[in-house]
Amino acid sequence: MLYREVGQFKTSYAADQAIFPIAQDRWFVIGVLLFAFLVVPFFITPYMANAILLPFLVFGLAALGLNILTGYCGQLSLGTAAFMGVGAYSSFKLMVLFPELNLVIVFLLAGLITAAVGMVFGLPSLRIKGFYLAVATLAAQFFLVWLFYKWDWLRDYSLTGQITVPPSDFLGVPMTGSRADPAAKYLLALAMVTVLALGAKNLVRGRFGRSWMAIRDMDVAAELMGIRPLAAKLSAFGVSSFYVGVAGAMMFTLWLGAAEGGDSFGIQTSFLVLFMIIIGGLGTVLGSFLGAAFLVLMPIVLKNTMVDMLGMTTVFAKHLEYVVMGVLIIGFLILEPHGLARLWQIAKEKLRLWPFPY
Repeated sequence: MLYREVGQFKTSYAADQAIFPIAQDRWFVIGVLLFAFLVVPFFITPYMANAILLPFLVFGLAALGLNILTGYCGQLSLGTAAFMGVGAYSSFKLMVLFPELNLVIVFLLAGLITAAVGMVFGLPSLRIKGFYLAVATLAAQFFLVWLFYKWDWLRDYSLTGQITVPPSDFLGVPMTGSRADPAAKYLLALAMVTVLALGAKNLVRGRFGRSWMAIRDMDVAAELMGIRPLAAKLSAFGVSSFYVGVAGAMMFTLWLGAAEGGDSFGIQTSFLVLFMIIIGGLGTVLGSFLGAAFLVLMPIVLKNTMVDMLGMTTVFAKHLEYVVMGVLIIGFLILEPHGLARLWQIAKEKLRLWPFPY
């Protein structure tokens, strides 16, 4: 009875087209954000920040970027990790060359650099699609990782091949290095992800989002309607790469603190982000974060259950994790192709009709 729209009349087009037109959804999201900003920082620990919260925020943002390209525009990409690497290496060079640069500006500039690189590698999408486009983005994955290893200037001529984040502050608070506060890093990452997620939600509901979805559903019909495939596909690659680049910069600066080419940005990470949007739900902003939360928490739950409680070996638990992930992906593709976001939508529809049958 609590999830009903009775009496919530809309008196303008803007109110009817709001992101959260139902008051219950609006207050629920506000409550979650207030809890995340005002309550979690007081209870956060280094383990919680580095094992759960920061990975969730980083991969949630990366999954959102990939979902814009694959879920909304229908362009399959297997090079997400490499574009995260572009964002990470760009942020490293910006922090080395301009040590006084604000950390938020570093994230945004790294995202813009990644967007430019993504649009270059998105040019084949104008002629090829589907499996062949996936192969083209896979080539980008291997080429960029090779570049990380071979271009010495990118890693500031480090002999180990590893880049390490320089000391940096944000508004006087240490964000990197040994003096960094886990709560401060979490709040900065949360603020960036919140703003970018709201921006993506508005973007996919506007002119760009409608053109992307038209290209996804039937590109020939979209072109006959006046939508330019060149602008639509390249804008999708650019926006997607921007989000992925910011996620890579946050992954390097706030979470890992160090990175090394294929170890941090290998093909496994690209598949992990792809699995997140499949399990969470293609073509939804919420699904990106649900899939990221699921795949970040699942290994921790399996480890605590099988290793700590049942006494199994860590190697066996890791292998079982891969099996569970594969079974879940196949199960979602067969039973609920729209993922966890669709299950959440069905639950809300049932609440609207409760206690009457669905």
